[in-house]
Amino acid sequence: MLAGQLALIAAALFSGAAIYVIACEQPARLRLDDRALLAEWRSAYKRGTLMQAPLALIGAVLGALAWWQAGHWPWLAGAVVIVANWPYTLLVIKPVNDVLQATDPSQAGSNTRAMIERWGFLHGGRIALGVFATVLFLWASLH
Repeated sequence: MLAGQLALIAAALFSGAAIYVIACEQPARLRLDDRALLAEWRSAYKRGTLMQAPLALIGAVLGALAWWQAGHWPWLAGAVVIVANWPYTLLVIKPVNDVLQATDPSQAGSNTRAMIERWGFLHGGRIALGVFATVLFLWASLH
């Protein structure tokens, strides 16, 4: 079923990008001075949002379509889990994003660094949701 396989691909891409951010980008950016750290985070955040938000939505729509076509509940469960990234981001991560976006680069300091470290910890929830959705879609595709 094409919709299901595409949902699996979207969830896997979402998960891979989220893992890359936490495994590669975050450690690298934390080596920068506070001003450069904030500037790099802002740039990466903008690009990440443009990629990950649509992937979560596309994965959810395709997963729901696969469930509608096949009637196998893991497709729907995967769709719900991958789209849960939207409310998780809006309710949990967005308050941190807002503080970081409102910080003037000339005022970046240890508080900014602490907020970006907190953001990295919270981003782990996005990884968990993405990987769980990927596993659900993979499981569904094997049945």
